[in-house]
Amino acid sequence: MAHVLIMPRQGNTVESCIITAWKAAEGMQVSSDQTVCEVETDKASFDVPAGAGGILLKILRPEGDDVPVLEPIAVIGEAGEDWTAAISGDRASGSKAREKPEDQAAKGAPAGGQPPTDASDPARSPALRPETGGPSFSRAAAVSPRARKLAASEAVNAASLPGTGPNGRVIERDVAAAIAGRPPLTAAARAAVAGGRSVPAAGTALGGRAGIADLAGGQAAAPSGTVRAAGGTPSATSAPASDGHTDTPIKGIRKLIADRMRASLEGSAQLTFNGSAKAKQLQALRARFKASDPTLGLAEVTIGDLVLYAVSRVLPRFPSANGTLEGGVLRTYERVHLALAVDTPRGLMVPVIRNADLLSLREISAQAKRLAAACQAGNIDPDELSGGTFTVSNLGSFGVESFTPVLNAPQVAILGVDAIVPRAAAGPDGSVVLEPRLGLSLTVDHQVVDGAPAARLLKAFADAIADIDLLLMA
Repeated sequence: MAHVLIMPRQGNTVESCIITAWKAAEGMQVSSDQTVCEVETDKASFDVPAGAGGILLKILRPEGDDVPVLEPIAVIGEAGEDWTAAISGDRASGSKAREKPEDQAAKGAPAGGQPPTDASDPARSPALRPETGGPSFSRAAAVSPRARKLAASEAVNAASLPGTGPNGRVIERDVAAAIAGRPPLTAAARAAVAGGRSVPAAGTALGGRAGIADLAGGQAAAPSGTVRAAGGTPSATSAPASDGHTDTPIKGIRKLIADRMRASLEGSAQLTFNGSAKAKQLQALRARFKASDPTLGLAEVTIGDLVLYAVSRVLPRFPSANGTLEGGVLRTYERVHLALAVDTPRGLMVPVIRNADLLSLREISAQAKRLAAACQAGNIDPDELSGGTFTVSNLGSFGVESFTPVLNAPQVAILGVDAIVPRAAAGPDGSVVLEPRLGLSLTVDHQVVDGAPAARLLKAFADAIADIDLLLMA
């Protein structure tokens, strides 16, 4: 009997994957452990094995397709076998039978910890699927948690959207598509839309956003190839002369980064504080580690690792900055789950060092290197890219002396680490001397972190870094 290859689930937070390349062609003989395609989530890339030996009878989804998890992507069987029969049988049996128990539980177990029954989730119950002709079900129940959360934050009626997830479920990308198909909203307009007002096709507020005035009038969309002049009258765009250029669709992880950065700035009151820390002890300690006996395991500890260690020890004293803000609720954490920004060929990724405040310097250094390497290789576990409570972004190696880090929402604070540069300071005899200083840029969400506490936090980071040798002895 033919084997239907489905899009595998990659972690509990992934709803769909993009097929980036097929490594086998239709009609090719494949083994069960042979990679037949490569897929990319919004976080990492993975190889998908055939899962059964035989002939690749049919490729159901082409390269570039964004496929919901657990949906069929290919059929493998014997030469001459009818692949359409396999697909029909697979759809009749439903995707639920293919899920692992832990996947079913991860989709939404009730508070008591027991996995939901078929009847408790209409979106996954075969008896309630539209194609079975069974009873109708609430569209609200057919919206994934991530889609519902995004819809609530962006004033989108998710229940009215067509779903592309399993069994017609509305998933996050459906909501994102609806948001992309309308102009961005001002804060006041978003509140009005949440109250039932409709969104116009175009906006006249700053940056092309739709404001309250637009909601009242409801402008029509400008024809393709035109832009609106200051007075609101469409004017033709000027096409450039024949010129070489490249159009690159924003998709995959790049689109995720773009969406998150925009949402972060729109949904928070970000305020950045700049300061610096004495770096003499930091540099001296790094030099000693580098020259130390390799058996001590300290030779690979970097200045960035030392900063991560200092941050992990300071944050527990400032719980309001070690937390997340969602739905108007500030959640603070006892443990520090330290996220670090990693530059990769696929874009920015932010893996998390769990319980960093309980780890030694060597353990933090090892975890940071392991996670960064996995991000660079594209095989990071998706679950290691979520759950952070505070982020550190280090651009010091690029010579950046000051920058404004953007919050890694829903976190409420992020620390930017700048380059070490010589700066003038008063010497012991009143003369002017140069001393190395490490630049620090702290961005907070002013909705929940006030200026004075943020300044105290930045000073605490600077003091801990300046006396890093003493901190390691504590």
